[in-house]
Amino acid sequence: AIPVRTPVFLHFIPHPLGALRQHHQRVVARVVLLVFHQQLDDARNELAQLTAMVIERISRATAILLDGDLEGANQLIQDDDEMDARSITLEDRCYQLLALQAPVAGDLRQLVGIVKMVGEVERSADLTVNISKSARRIYGHDLDPRMRGLIARMGEQAQQLFTAALESFQENDDAKAAAIDDMDSYLDGLQREVVRVILEKH
Repeated sequence: AIPVRTPVFLHFIPHPLGALRQHHQRVVARVVLLVFHQQLDDARNELAQLTAMVIERISRATAILLDGDLEGANQLIQDDDEMDARSITLEDRCYQLLALQAPVAGDLRQLVGIVKMVGEVERSADLTVNISKSARRIYGHDLDPRMRGLIARMGEQAQQLFTAALESFQENDDAKAAAIDDMDSYLDGLQREVVRVILEKH
C-alpha cells in the first residue's frame, strides 16, 4: 500500500476544534475579568459606605459628648456591631479575591489599599464608641466653654478629614489625598490642646 501523506500546507491551517477551544478560553477569561472588576467595584462601594457611616458617627458622638445624651450614647455603642460585622465581611471578601484571582498591578494595589483602609475605618468607628462611653462616665458634669469649643472643633475637623479621604478615594484625587496629612496634623494639635486644658484643671 502506498502511504498517504498529509500535504505540508495543511499543518498551518488551524484545526476547527482547536480554534473553537481557544475562542472559548478567551471568552471565559474575559468573563472572569469582568466579574472580578465588578467584585472590586463592589468592595470599593462598600468601603465608601463604611466611611460615610463613620463620618455620621463622628457627628453623633460629638453631639452626645457635648449634650450628655445617655440614650444616644447607648444607641451608638449598640450600632457598632453592624460596623464590625460589615468590616470583617469586607476584609474577608478582599482576601478571597486576592487568593482566587491573583490580581496584578493596579488591581492588586486597589485591593491591598482597601484592606488597609477598612482597618482604619473600623478603628475610627471604635473611637466613636469610646467617646460615647466617656460621655456616660462624665454624665452630670458640665464641660467648661473652652473644652466644649475644642471638642466641637475636633469633631468638625475629623468629619472634614474623613470626607476628604472618602472623596480622594472615590475620585482618585491625589491633591485631596496630599491635604489629608495637614488636616491630620491640625487634628493632632487640637488633641494636644485638650490634654493641656485637662492638665491645667488638675
